[in-house]
This record gives sequence, structure tokens and C-alpha cells, in this order.
Amino acid sequence: MTPGSSNASKRPADAAPDGISTFKGQERALRAGRLGTTGLLLSVLAATAPLMVVAGVMPTTFGVMGIVGQPLLFVVLGAVLALFSFGYAEMSRHVHNAGAFYAYISRGLGGTAGAAAAVVAFVAYNALQFAIYGLFGFEVSGLFSTYLHTELAWWIPALAAVLAVGAFGWLKIDVNARVLGVLLVVEVLLVVVFDVAAVAGPAKEGLSLHAFNPDTLTGAGVGTALCFCMAAFLGFEQAPVYAEETSRPHILVPRVMFLAVGSVAVFFAVSCWAYTVAVGPSAIVPAAQKQSAGLLFGLTDSLLGTTFTDVLHFLFVTGMFAALLSFHNVVARYAFAMGREGLLPSAFGRTTGTSGAPGTGSLLQTGISAVVVIGFALADDKPNGDPTAPVLHLFTWFGSVGALGVTLLMVAASASVIVFFARRGAARAQAWRLATSAVAGIVLLVIAGYTVRDFDVLVAAEPGSALSWVLPAIIGVALLAGLAQGLVLRARRPQAYARIGLGNEAFQLEKAAEAAG
Repeated sequence: MTPGSSNASKRPADAAPDGISTFKGQERALRAGRLGTTGLLLSVLAATAPLMVVAGVMPTTFGVMGIVGQPLLFVVLGAVLALFSFGYAEMSRHVHNAGAFYAYISRGLGGTAGAAAAVVAFVAYNALQFAIYGLFGFEVSGLFSTYLHTELAWWIPALAAVLAVGAFGWLKIDVNARVLGVLLVVEVLLVVVFDVAAVAGPAKEGLSLHAFNPDTLTGAGVGTALCFCMAAFLGFEQAPVYAEETSRPHILVPRVMFLAVGSVAVFFAVSCWAYTVAVGPSAIVPAAQKQSAGLLFGLTDSLLGTTFTDVLHFLFVTGMFAALLSFHNVVARYAFAMGREGLLPSAFGRTTGTSGAPGTGSLLQTGISAVVVIGFALADDKPNGDPTAPVLHLFTWFGSVGALGVTLLMVAASASVIVFFARRGAARAQAWRLATSAVAGIVLLVIAGYTVRDFDVLVAAEPGSALSWVLPAIIGVALLAGLAQGLVLRARRPQAYARIGLGNEAFQLEKAAEAAG
């Protein structure tokens, strides 16, 4: 038990420190006990879309940035995010709220900062969702053309996915976890098969470890390569979103975060190294520049045959669907938490029927996604769709916006951890965790700086293009809107302002965690 927590355990279970009630009834509470370690881990890892990263992000980073040492970047980022997780995980033992990032930030930095974080998180995770819809539509359209010889506009499968994901969003979270688990395990196994095949049949340079040599991380492209690789990790930080739906959040959430960071770092570093082994460190950059996202499929075709490659193409699509469902669940829960605490209309702060799912939040996310996809479809004036629109525009633009938003949230969360424990009188007891949070926060801030500076490269825009400032400005506008909302609530609705970040039954869960500790 940390200093200052004994007084909290003596308060009524449904009251905040100032006597403000935080319990609004069962319909305002997510169903506890739905997820165990495995279900939570699979739900979190599905958002990382491992096959999408291996087939898309890695060749792009090799080709565009010319960085041979990309496998080492995954190791470095894994270490940085592990440092971030020490404080983040410790705070998860004290704060259990589907609002996750904004709940943590509000408990450390105050309600106004929390309101700003809520809007940024809502915009960032929605942006990531939009991005994957674009790539999903593009890939399904390609499958129809290749295997059925049918031209299909990209937005048709994208809209179908919006509806399918929305339907799943109304189901129990444990049902979603099982679906995510099956899709995730299968795609991971196929990537592992590729890794083994690459190691068993290396290029003429053999099993070279040159990609892990620090000398490979030189040149102007390293900062931007860090941004690309950082995007590959997004998803691990989502574990606290499901805290209210686990039976022992103070134990399961920290456990899953460390398992997620560790497994993602190792998996991506090994798979990225397998690329350099299969092609050769000296040839990987030219090969990636020539084949781009087709590099993986070209390698599997030569190493494992056409049938394996065909299956891989199909599972590339199902893996994206898993990521879509995972991000949808996160956005729906952010909307639920914001509705429960007055940052969105109260209708969004209710669960649905026996499933206990945040149904209105799910509907909101589905509606916004449909509008975005339809908007890009209407802007596409070619009969069967501009093949560059869903990838170079929808996927690239919004993926970069979402990654920037989440990285900034991590920076704020790192600062919040430090302030939270310092205010509780636990700075000495948590000194090493506060130090790791500080280091991680600084490194993540540097990565965010590179992201903003090199945004034109990330979105494949011409130097000086308005996109290089308009797109990151989306996160800036969200930040300002959230700050304004927080200030208005503090002035006009102090009761609602005081509840920001507390959630439903927050102190009941905290009391249970303290008793277990």
C-alpha cells in the first residue's frame, strides 16, 4: 500500500474525496470478470496487427528510410516502452477506468488536462481505425481482382467492414476476444513459418547479424524510421481500457502490458531480421524500394510456394479485420467513459443489454467511420476507385495522425505518473519507476518531435505541402478543444469536472486492490 492510501480505503466505496458520488448504476458500469489474462492479451495484441506490420511497415521503412538496422530499432523501442510501462503499469493498480490514458492523466495532471487527453485519445484512435479501413478496402479489392477477376471499388469492402465491426462491437467482450484470438494466432503462426524459412534458406550473406549493428542507425532517416516503428507498437497501451472488464485489474493489466511489450518487441525484431537474412543486409534496401509492400509475398512465394502466399494474402485481410475490431472496442470504451463523466452526452455512458457492451459508443464509432469512408469514396472520381486513395491518402494520412496523438498521450501519461505518486507522498517509494517514466517521456517526446518535423515524409507529401501541417494540426485542434471543454466544465459544472477520471466505482476497485495488496 502506498502512502496516503489508508485514508482512501476508509471512504465510502461510492464517494470521491470531496463527497461527489461516482456510482451511477449498473447500466453505467462495464461488466466485470469478462476477461482473463489470455483474453486481455489477445485483445491488446490484435491491435498491433502483426502481419500488417511485417508486410507493410517493415518494407516501407527499409525502402523509404534506407535504414538497414530496423530490427535494432524494434529492440530500442521495446526497451523504451518497457521503461514507460513500469510507471504506467504501477498506476494501473490504482486507477481502473475504461478512459485509460485520459483517466490517468486527469488523476495526475488535473481535470482540464484529462479532458484534453480524452478528446485527443478519441480523435487519435478513431484516426487509426479510419486508416486501417482504407488499407482493408484496398487489399480486399486486390483479392477480388486477382482471384475472382472482378473489379471492386475499395470503398465497398471498407463499408462492409464498418458494418461487420459495428455488429461485433455490440457483443460481449469475451466473444470479441475469442474472435480476435483465433485471427491473431493464425497470422502470427504464418509469420513464424516465414521467419523459420528465411533462416533455413538465407541469402548469400548467410545468417548475418549486421542489422543489429549500431552503425546501421546512421543518416537522416533514423528519426523518421523511429516514427514508423513506433506506430507498429500501438496497441500494447490499450490494456487499461479493459480494466473494468477484468476480475483482477490490479494484477492482470500490468501483467498483460509487460507481456505485450515484450512479445511485440521480440516478434517484430526477429521478423524484421528475417527479412535481412532472406534478402541479405546489403540488398534489403534496394529490394524494398523495388517491391515495397509486395516484398514479403515475393519472398514467401519463392521460399514456401504459391499456396502459402495465397493463404498469407487472405490472412493479411483477416488480420486487419482483427485490428479494426480491437481499435473499435477501444474507441467505444473511450466514448463510454467520456459519456459517463460528462465529456460526451450521457447517452454514450450506458451499456447495452446483457452483453454489457458500450453499445452507444460502438454506434458512434461506426457512424463516424462510415462518414469518413463515404467521404473519401465520394472524393474518388474514378469508376472502380483510385487505387492510391485508400493507401496513400486514407491509410497514410490518418495512420500518421493517430500515431502522433497516441505518442503525445504517452508523453503526458509519463508526466502524470510522476505527479500522481509525488502528490500521494510515494515519490521515495516509487523513485525508480518515476525515473523510468521520466526517461521514457523524454524519448517519446523526441519521437513526437521527429514525427511532426518529418510529417511530409510520413504521408508521402511534397516538401512544403500543406498536408505537413494540416494533418498534425488535427491533433492540435483536438488538444485545444479538450482544454476548452475542461475549462468550461470547471467554471460552469464543477460537479461534473470533479468526476473527470474517477469513473464508475473507481474507489470500490481501488479499495479491492489495496486489500489484495
